[in-house]
Amino acid sequence: MTASLRKAALLCAAFFLAACANIPRFGGSRPAVEDWAKARGFQPVALATPPFDLLALARLRQAPPKTPLTIYIEGDGAAWPRPHLPPADPTPTRPIALALADADRSPAVAYLGRPCQYLSVEALSRCPVDWWTTKRFSPEVLGAYQQALDGLKTKTGYQRLRLVGYSGGGVLATLLAEQRGDVVQLTTIAAPLALAAWTAWHHVSPLPEAFDPIKLNGRARVAAVHYVGDRDDIVPEPIVRAYVTIRGGDLRQVAGADHDSGWLEFWRGIHGKESDRE
Repeated sequence: MTASLRKAALLCAAFFLAACANIPRFGGSRPAVEDWAKARGFQPVALATPPFDLLALARLRQAPPKTPLTIYIEGDGAAWPRPHLPPADPTPTRPIALALADADRSPAVAYLGRPCQYLSVEALSRCPVDWWTTKRFSPEVLGAYQQALDGLKTKTGYQRLRLVGYSGGGVLATLLAEQRGDVVQLTTIAAPLALAAWTAWHHVSPLPEAFDPIKLNGRARVAAVHYVGDRDDIVPEPIVRAYVTIRGGDLRQVAGADHDSGWLEFWRGIHGKESDRE
């Protein structure tokens, strides 16, 4: 492993090590998550997103055709057992974005996992570790999510989208929103939206093959709210503020939240108000 990749690995480890104390432990495998989600009204959605098999779930209630489909994108996944040793399986045991999706009472809600999450042992053996470490924001990953969003629109019939991304999922949601004309609202939660500033903050080398949301041209095209926890030392407020200062959006600090705790209670408190907005 090169020195640059070792430093990137250290940052990845810091990003994944915190415990999700207030999120129930219901993940760890596709069957476990699908069973948990089915009991709450979600159904699996088969999507073609080569080269990845992204887990997609949707909970749809009767709603006017112009209702936006709210899509939650999961964070970066399982904790690293040691600083230089990524997890053998990136599947989260506590999928924060799915817990937040369940708390959202909007009539049309969907969830997307991340590359190499929720796979069988055999399928995971064919999914290189780069896809959940150094290449997690690469062009290939973004291309797969473009297909996933198009597929969800086709399968559900909803043509307007709201994107909600947690942590690294917020980076993807921001990049996707800038590339599409069907996204009417963007929400990020604890997302490192200025990747170069984020790696510099942690004194590590920049992530290779990554798109940096702060480097997109001009002000953001989509109305956006960016939440950051006031106790988050993984993605601290100045990182998100740097993005908002250059590209715009509404920065909101959440008292008592760190990188992965405090969000579910907060979301349960606001989801009714947020989900009624169109």
